[in-house]
Amino acid sequence: MKVLLHICCAPCTIYPLKVLRAEGHEVTGYFYNPNIHPYTEFTRRLDAVEDYAKQQEMPLVVDDEYDLEAYLRGALDAGSQRCSNCYQMRLEKAFQAAQQEGAEALTSTLLYSRYQRHAEIVATALTLAEEYEVPFVYTDFREGWKEGQDESRRLGIYRQKYCGCIFSEMERYRKNSG
Repeated sequence: MKVLLHICCAPCTIYPLKVLRAEGHEVTGYFYNPNIHPYTEFTRRLDAVEDYAKQQEMPLVVDDEYDLEAYLRGALDAGSQRCSNCYQMRLEKAFQAAQQEGAEALTSTLLYSRYQRHAEIVATALTLAEEYEVPFVYTDFREGWKEGQDESRRLGIYRQKYCGCIFSEMERYRKNSG
C-alpha cells in the first residue's frame, strides 16, 4: 500500500519507516510543521529530514510553508488544548497532501514519541480519515522508542530536545531552571 508518513523530525522517522517498510508498504514522507520555533530550528529539522530521506531513498514531499502566525493564533486561542490544535493543523494538511499525492493511507511519526498525546493523535487522525476519505494506518510506534533513538545517535542525526513549539521550549527551560 502507498502510505504517506507525516514526519515531525528525522529521529522520529527511523522506527516508523522501518516498520512500515517491513509490512510491505511503499512509504513517502511528508514534512509540514509550522509549529517549530524558532525558524532556525525549523530549517535544521527540515535539513535533517531531507538528508535522512535521501539516505533511505524515501520520496519526500515538503510543505515548507512556515505559517507561524496561523499556528500561534490557533495555539493561543486553544489555551491548554494547544497540542490538540497543533495535531489538527498538521494532520489536516497531511490528509490533504495524501489526497493530492494519491496515497492509499496515512500515518504519522507523532505516534512514535512517548511525549505526545497518543490517544488524541489517533482520535484526530481517525476523524480526518473519514473527512478526507483516506484511511489512517494506526501503529503504536512507541515500542521502538529506544531502537530509533539509538539508531539516530549512531547515524549522527540532529536530535532536538523539545517537540518544536515555543511553548514546549519554554517548559523545557523552566523544568531545568527550577
